[in-house]
Amino acid sequence: VQLQASGGGLVQAGGSLRLSCAASGLTISSYGMGWFRQAPGKEREFVAAISWSGGPRYYADSVKDRFSISRDNAKNTVYLQMNSLKPEDTAVYHCAADSWDPRWYSDYPRAGEYDYWGQGTLVTVSS
Repeated sequence: VQLQASGGGLVQAGGSLRLSCAASGLTISSYGMGWFRQAPGKEREFVAAISWSGGPRYYADSVKDRFSISRDNAKNTVYLQMNSLKPEDTAVYHCAADSWDPRWYSDYPRAGEYDYWGQGTLVTVSS
């Protein structure tokens, strides 16, 4: 199983980026998908998650109304559209997959809930 995250880079504050997470070895339509991030010297934190059906979507308060998670099951890919970026959004962004489990609807912010992780893509926002 591989989750290949891409789309990171250097952007000025107020700018936008779209991250992609391409899956191989699993079919994302059977997984809840999440994005997490880890800034230097900080713990990994939840950013956004999307259910198997693409219906319920969840966001951390710090990114709500700025970030949008989506999925294209035909392409086996999950996206994170990031707008109005701030310097505090600087981090390595990881995507993760959680096999079907009704507990996901309450446990989606927990990194330990997820079965598979990608290697991450670096987002740097300059002020």
